[in-house]
Amino acid sequence: MSTDEILIHTHGRVGHISLNRPKALHALTLDMCHAMSAALSEWAEDDTIEAVILDHAEGRGFCAGGDINLLRESALNDGGAAGREFFHDEYRLNHQLFEYPKPIVAFMDGITMGGGVGIALPCKYRVATENTRFAMPETGIGLFPDVGGGWHLSRLGGRLGQFLALTGARLDGAECLWAGLATHYLPSDLVAEAKSRILDKPGRIAGVLSEMVGSAPKARIEENADKIARHFASDRYEDILASLEAADTDWAQKERDTLGTKSPQTCKVALRQLKESAELDSFADNMRMEYRIASRVLVRPDFAEGVRAVIVDKTNDPKWNPPTPEEVSEDLLDSIFAPLPDNEEWTPLP
Repeated sequence: MSTDEILIHTHGRVGHISLNRPKALHALTLDMCHAMSAALSEWAEDDTIEAVILDHAEGRGFCAGGDINLLRESALNDGGAAGREFFHDEYRLNHQLFEYPKPIVAFMDGITMGGGVGIALPCKYRVATENTRFAMPETGIGLFPDVGGGWHLSRLGGRLGQFLALTGARLDGAECLWAGLATHYLPSDLVAEAKSRILDKPGRIAGVLSEMVGSAPKARIEENADKIARHFASDRYEDILASLEAADTDWAQKERDTLGTKSPQTCKVALRQLKESAELDSFADNMRMEYRIASRVLVRPDFAEGVRAVIVDKTNDPKWNPPTPEEVSEDLLDSIFAPLPDNEEWTPLP
């Protein structure tokens, strides 16, 4: 069941999915999403499998995201058709992980961004290490914090989710544990032993991880928690910018400068997305909303331009359209969030 890009095995009573695209920091392709879904579906029905481990093979990435080049090519060349197919099935995988009937342990031992967040955060156990670099950097490329980001980020306290969604800030493993994004923290040199113990005792994952916990370093972001809660309190993007501008501190200036590089459209989409997601009752409803957004922002100007500037040309000079927050109208946002025709709406795996 393994492809070159993903290694799928069983070890006794544990299923094991290992991402294996080290040169791409294990970014997800459509084939990888399908292989993961197929394995998870099979193990869900297999009474001999008690738990699942999700990790990466070699290299410094756990999963750096989704297949951005495919998405950009699709936006430029096929009206977004291939991109929508990717989002649809990737979101099915996110939902499948979220609803999975057996415990899954994700080892976020490396770069965990975008699509990597989407496959890690639905798991019951999420282990961070000193190598973890967690971020939702989509505002920098004109996309939006998808793959369930609306659900996960809107449920963090103290407006931390809004801060992460807008700024794309990177958190280390200790910060992930402090924020509740990780359930456990382990030094990376204990990860192999943790996996080995889980293979021995898949019914005792919580106990295994708790017994091995190394004490995490102090979370640096904790010192800024009050500032984040204060300056990112509003769901109106212009209010956040004004609050930072009025603060006259180095921290506020730095965050204001960071936001100045981000897509105004994406920032407004993200704030509305988190606000609406917080009021939803099910993860499936969240994914339906995010698919509506994805199918539209994929083919709007900011995505192809953001990927060009940040990833393709690496010039970091995107020309956003609309160029200012004031020009991102409520009508534009309404059109991005509007329901799709019935036969185009997102649906979970049958």
